[in-house]
Amino acid sequence: MENHPAPNRRTLLKGAAAAALASTLPTTLGTGPAAASPSVSARRAAARLTLPSGIQTGDVTSHSAVLWSRASGEGRLQAVLHALDADGDRVRSRGRRRGHGAGRDGEPIRLRGPWATADTDFTARIQARGLPSGTAFDLELSFEDEHGRRSELGTGRFSTAPGRRSDGAQSFVWTADTAGQGYGINPDVGGMFGYETMRSFDPDFFLHAGDTVYADGPIAETMTEPDGTLWRNVVTDEVAKVAETLREFRGRHSYNLMDANVRAMYAQVPVIATWDDHETTNNWWAGEVLTDERYTVRDVDTLAARGRRAWQEYQPIADHRAMSRGSGLEPARIYRRIERGPQLDVFVLDMRTHKGENTDGMEPHATALLGEEQLEWLLRGLRTSKATWKVILADLPLGIIVPDGKGQESISNADHGQPLGRELELARLLSGIKRQGSRNVVFLTGDVHYCAAHHYSPERARFTDFHPFWEFVAGPINAGSFGPNEMDHTFGPHVDFQKAGPAMGSPRDGAGQFFGRVQVAPGGEEFTVELIDANGQVQYTRTLTPER
Repeated sequence: MENHPAPNRRTLLKGAAAAALASTLPTTLGTGPAAASPSVSARRAAARLTLPSGIQTGDVTSHSAVLWSRASGEGRLQAVLHALDADGDRVRSRGRRRGHGAGRDGEPIRLRGPWATADTDFTARIQARGLPSGTAFDLELSFEDEHGRRSELGTGRFSTAPGRRSDGAQSFVWTADTAGQGYGINPDVGGMFGYETMRSFDPDFFLHAGDTVYADGPIAETMTEPDGTLWRNVVTDEVAKVAETLREFRGRHSYNLMDANVRAMYAQVPVIATWDDHETTNNWWAGEVLTDERYTVRDVDTLAARGRRAWQEYQPIADHRAMSRGSGLEPARIYRRIERGPQLDVFVLDMRTHKGENTDGMEPHATALLGEEQLEWLLRGLRTSKATWKVILADLPLGIIVPDGKGQESISNADHGQPLGRELELARLLSGIKRQGSRNVVFLTGDVHYCAAHHYSPERARFTDFHPFWEFVAGPINAGSFGPNEMDHTFGPHVDFQKAGPAMGSPRDGAGQFFGRVQVAPGGEEFTVELIDANGQVQYTRTLTPER
């Protein structure tokens, strides 16, 4: 095993503890007589907008990026981008007019976005287009209020994806499962330090494979870990119970962004995210009526619409349909394709919106998972992709058995025979990939709270009409650990590696928390996958070479 230098633990503890403490302090200036009559400068300072959830970039391609932030009140989002040279210094001005050359002349790119209002929980996004490929940018985000006063300044950095003629080398990380099983922001352990470990690898972007929040998992001030150790959380009113109102769903997302490690990573590493079940409630499907007595709202469709709206408000998503008004359940809003230059395309799936009831999975006909429109979109996108590597970000694993009472939450049905139920849709996808000649397809996922590497091959399978492929699993990043689970052999998986922490094990020591790292060689000649724990220790490595 290799060891990557872990971030300084002492620094993490101090930074996260200070951030957690600051988030719990009152925002008033004082309580004595002097506070009753603040000076003019104090009133102006108090009126200045802040950025309580930091800044993010997301869905970054070779020529575009989404810029996101959240204000403490109404304001209009402003962005300034400074192009950097190969040494990381700002490109000097060549004396041309402002904005000419999309920043390549040394003049900053200045963009004005929409107003952040209570209707979006004061979040706002700008989609920056026409950017030069393979270029690093310093980013400044702020809000301007109705009086023209500038807010607190948020700073970050991102790089556009490689262009057709540039070095195609890039790296990224992925994981899933943040703040689950009651494990929230614990200042005693340095907060969600797995995010700082991921950031320390200096990835070009980050894939979050779902369960970005746990709306169904209350976070208490303290909880007892399996070994009897006391876990202590920073808490807010919104996370104290299961989320039912839009305010409570929004509070789940703003809670995670209270963590200093998360904010630091999101300011420097572009995000590409999908959702899964816990953004709404555990193992949900459309039309479900809950029997969980913790809920006063039992209609899952109502909860899902609120959960999806909050999720979309807090994600830096490029798809224009995700940035428009609507019910929150329109198709093609979450699944999308992010083009990352000549060597890599990322296909983000939504395996929750159209997912049917959790039956035993033994139906002789195909049951819903992706839905017809998304399935056709994925096959078409894979067929037209010119990229060497096609990564599919899936919020559910393909062959892992995940029971849900008497039914199955998973695609698999634990039968090991010919495809049935949801497996028939997967069979159609895999056979379609083979039929249209799409090569070098790799699935990345999370969900099951352990890490694994699976190789699927028709020579071991009951269903044989597909090309061999790899699936890599990583998570959790700050949640209870589980697994490993049994595999369904319908599609011939071989477990090349798996590692799990103890059941409900805490994130305290980082040993049962996992993320994956991928390095794509300059010409796409290698695709190297590492599975790494939250301390930065590499547990597994596999290098793939492309089929031409």
